[in-house]
Formats: sequence, C-alpha cells, structure tokens
Amino acid sequence: MAIDPSAVIHPSAVIEEGAVIGPDCHIGPFCVVGPEVTLGARVALKSHVVVTGWTDLGEDSVVFPFANIGDVPQDLKYGGERTRLIVGKRNRIREGVTMNTGTEGGGGITRVGDDGLFMAGAHVAHDAQVGDRVIMANNAAVAGHCIISDDVIIGGLSGVHQFVRIGRGAIIGAVTMVTHDVIPYGLVQGPRGGLDGLNLVGLKRRGVAREDIMALRAAFQALAQGEGAFQDRARRLQDDEAGQSPYVREIVSFVLGESDRSFLTPG
Repeated sequence: MAIDPSAVIHPSAVIEEGAVIGPDCHIGPFCVVGPEVTLGARVALKSHVVVTGWTDLGEDSVVFPFANIGDVPQDLKYGGERTRLIVGKRNRIREGVTMNTGTEGGGGITRVGDDGLFMAGAHVAHDAQVGDRVIMANNAAVAGHCIISDDVIIGGLSGVHQFVRIGRGAIIGAVTMVTHDVIPYGLVQGPRGGLDGLNLVGLKRRGVAREDIMALRAAFQALAQGEGAFQDRARRLQDDEAGQSPYVREIVSFVLGESDRSFLTPG
C-alpha cells in the first residue's frame, strides 16, 4: 500500500493493501478502495464510493456517493480475466454512476478522457472509449465497445447500442435509443434516434466560424439529398467546395472510416 502522507482518509474507509493514494486525496466515510486502484493527486471520494478492479482515476476528479467505479463487466463472456479501467483528469462522477473494466475480447481497457461530467446513474460499459469533455446526463447508458468522441452530450435516459460510434461534438437528445453511428456535430433525437440536423448551438458556443457552419449545413444537405449510398455522398463531398472546411472533412473521414454499425442518416 502506498498512501501519500498528505492524503486525508476517514477512519471508516477501507483502503486495501496494494492501493496507491496520491497527494492531497480526500477519501470520505465508508468508501472502499481496492488493491489495484491508483488515485491521482487531489482525487476526492465523497462517501460510500467503491473504486475497485485494476483502475486508474486521474487527478482532481471527484466521485459522489454510491458510485461504483472499476467493477467487472456486465458481460456473460467475461471469465475473470484481468482487465482495466482508465479514467482521466478532472472528471465529475455523480451519485450512482457505474463504470466497468474491459474484457479480453474487447481489447481489455475501458477508457474515459478528461473533464467529463457523468450525472447521477450514468453507466459506461466494458471496452467503451469515451473522449474528453463528454457529458452524460442522468441515467444515460453507453454499452460495450462504443466510441464516444470529444465534446459529445448524451441526454438523460438515453442509451447507446454496443459498437456504436458517436462523432465529435454530436448531441443526443433525452430518452433516445441510438442504434447506429452518429456523424460528428450531428443532432439525434426521438425514441428511436433519428439524425435530425446539426448541433448548431454547440458549434456556436465553441466559437466555430460562420463560414465553417455554413459549409457544414451545405454538407448535411448533400448527405441528406444526394444520389447513391450514404458513403457515396460522403466521397463526393471531398471534391465539393463545402468539403474544404476541416469540419466537413472530419465528417467525411468519420463516414468513410471503419465501423461495426451502419449510420444514422438524415431523414
């Protein structure tokens, strides 16, 4: 066990032999920290938090009561192999959140980036790869093997099907089931999620230039109304004027990239 002398640990907390507790960590009452856990500097576990498994929790992260971080996957194929969860810096992990380690068949690592907000009851499943600045609202769930890119927002009570990719800056509305890949900056809503447009509010908030937003709108129309398959329309965008925008190129690259699912296409 390696506990930095500056760490503050409540007497009722259980720190198992082998855990690494970084400087200025605060571990509240009735928390449990497993033997293969590493807590970075200034991590705070409020109370009744379980951090277990082979788990790294990055510096300045805060975990609220009754969260369970690093427990085994909810996958019947999991056979007890030693797999990992890596959570980045400055994450806010609210009450009742669950994040599982990976599986041998899925690469062995579940990864969460920096500066995320995971609201009460959110779930990150085995082998998911979650980017930076992701927001998952209350009771949102990401299934196994998903790729959630940077700056994605997933609304409350929404679910993302296994192996789905969600591109950077996309937004998923509340109470939405996402069963296919979502293009970068897409707007998805409805009970059986449909691609209804672009996340224009998010683009404007990030200060994206007006000409890039116009190019994205033109590209979306081309993807929605052009001839041929969705991938064919994306290839044609490479030669269009709109395709010169780096944001449009990002969409084209995403659509033409490798995927285990089909795409949500504009209605």
